[in-house]
Amino acid sequence: MPQHEGTITTTETGNFVEQFREVLPPYSVILHNDDVHAMDFVVAALLKSVEPLGKEDAISIMLEAHNTGRAVVITCPLEHAELYRDRLRSFNLGVTIEKV
Repeated sequence: MPQHEGTITTTETGNFVEQFREVLPPYSVILHNDDVHAMDFVVAALLKSVEPLGKEDAISIMLEAHNTGRAVVITCPLEHAELYRDRLRSFNLGVTIEKV
């Protein structure tokens, strides 16, 4: 298949992603289960703290943390991960960040 001028190949895209990850490595925000907060409270805290999440995502994350002990809330650059962690901690939730 001929390439058109200005077309980005899969190899070039892969190289760009690798360069981006070197400059801004991804971190995961991890929600830990606790037996203190009601499920509704945790879902509301997720929705207020992490704008990209929808209600179904927040419920799914809360249930995963409840059932397995932890759940990835979002994966993003460190500065955003720290912001989301701090917002969730303001609700007294157990949250950590981990480099991916």
